Amino acid sequence: MKLIERRFYLDKLINVMGTPDIKVITGVRRSGKSKLLEAFGMYIKSQNSNCNIIQVNFNLPEFDELLTYRALYDYVNAHYMEGKENYVFIDEVQMCKGFEKVVNGLHASEKYDIYITGSNAFLLSSDLATLFTGRTFEIKIYPFSFKEYMEYFNLQDQYEALDRYVVEGGMAGSYLYKDYESKYDYIADVFHTLIVRDIRKKYRIRNIQLMDRIVDFLMDNVSNLSSARNITNTLGSMHEKIHHTTVGSYMQYLCNAFAFYKIRRYDIKGKKYLSSNDKYYLCDHTFRYAMLGTKNMDYGRVLENIVAIELLRRGYEVYVGILHEKEIDFVAVKRSEKLYVQVSDNISDEKTFEREVTPLLQIRDAYPKLILARTRHDEYLHEGVRIIDIANWLLNR
Repeated sequence: MKLIERRFYLDKLINVMGTPDIKVITGVRRSGKSKLLEAFGMYIKSQNSNCNIIQVNFNLPEFDELLTYRALYDYVNAHYMEGKENYVFIDEVQMCKGFEKVVNGLHASEKYDIYITGSNAFLLSSDLATLFTGRTFEIKIYPFSFKEYMEYFNLQDQYEALDRYVVEGGMAGSYLYKDYESKYDYIADVFHTLIVRDIRKKYRIRNIQLMDRIVDFLMDNVSNLSSARNITNTLGSMHEKIHHTTVGSYMQYLCNAFAFYKIRRYDIKGKKYLSSNDKYYLCDHTFRYAMLGTKNMDYGRVLENIVAIELLRRGYEVYVGILHEKEIDFVAVKRSEKLYVQVSDNISDEKTFEREVTPLLQIRDAYPKLILARTRHDEYLHEGVRIIDIANWLLNR
C-alpha cells in the first residue's frame, strides 16, 4: 500500500520526544495509528544512531506469547540496552491482559520513552488518567483529510478532487479497491468487524439488533439534532420496549470508539451550553454510504460532516451555535481564538445565501465569521462575513 508522510501528526510526536509523558495515539480503527508509529520509528533512527526501539505489535502472531502483562513486562526489560536512548512502542496494547500494569511499571522505572496505540473502545480518552499513574499525552488521529487525500493521489485540481473525496472519503485502506462497491464493502467491514465488535466486547452488549438500529439512525441523521429520547421514541414506535437510558449508553459507546463525535449546542447570547438535543457526526462520512447506500445523497450534510471533523482535526472545541432561535453550524474555539462557521453545498441561490448569512450578521462580537461552500471562486467579503470555497479552506490549515 502507498504511504504518505502524515507530517501534521508526526510533528506532534516529534515535539514530545524525550518528555516523561506516556504518549497515547488514539483514533478510530484503520485510521493509521500503526503506520504513524512506524514512520515515527524511522524518524528516530534517522536522527539518533544511539537509539534502541523495543517494538511490540499485537496485530502480529509472533507476539502472541506476550499477551500477559508479566511476559510483556519481562520482554521489554530484557531488550533494554544500557547507554542508549530506549523507546518502547506497543501497538494494540489492550490485547495484553493487564496492560496498564506494564505501562505503569515501565514508566515508573524512568528508563523508557513510551508510545502506545490501542482500540479506542478499550483505551478511552476519559480513562487515561485512571489507567495510567503517569501523565499522558494524547495524539488524536483521524482518517485522511482532504489535503492528505490529494497528496495520496497526487491530484492538482482541488475542485474535482473534492467531488471525489466526498464519495471516497478518508479511509485509506479502501483506496486499494478499484470500484466503489468494493471500496464500500471494505469500509462497511471495518465498521462491523472492528469498530462495532470492539464495542460489543468491551460493554458486553446483548441487544445487537438495537445497537445496529441506533447506528443506522445516527448515520441517517448526520447533522440533525438528536437525543436518546427522540431515538427511543422513533425506534419504540416499532412496538418494542426500549428505555432511553439504554439508547443513551449505546450512543456514548459509539462515541467512545470514535465512530461518531457528539457536538453540543451552545447559546451564543446566553453564553451557556444547552442540555438537550446534540448533533452527531461520523468520523468519516463514507461510513454512511457504505452502510446506507448512496441513492439519496445530501451533499450539504456530507460537507458539514467533513468540516466538523476538519475543525476537530485542527484542534478546535466545536459546538453548534444557537442565536435568537437561529442556528450557526459551528462555533469553533481554541484558546483565545473563535470562529463562527456556516456550511452549504451551494449558495448561488439568493434565498439560500440569505439563510446562511443572516445568523452570522446577527452576532455582535468581532470574531471571524465564515461561510464555506462550493463556490469555485476566490474568497470575498459580504458585510464582514468571509465567503470561502470549501476546497480552498480544507487545503489551507
